[in-house]
Amino acid sequence: MVDAQSVRRGIAAGLACEHVEVAGDGRHFEALVVSREFEGLSRVRRHQRVYAALGERMREEIHALSMRTLTPEEWRAGG
Repeated sequence: MVDAQSVRRGIAAGLACEHVEVAGDGRHFEALVVSREFEGLSRVRRHQRVYAALGERMREEIHALSMRTLTPEEWRAGG
């Protein structure tokens, strides 16, 4: 079973992040991801970037991932 820290490390390894928080129970996770790479992207494209960072883990280990994906400016503004 995968843990929240492992998911956090996977996101951070595959995406240039300023901040990442992940909580979950081993199958269902919630993440806050802050990255400059999200600038100018729709919410769908932002989520796709996170899914890409996690790669096969999204199909094999993680059952559900709820996300808040923010730019640094959005996060500082209370996003």
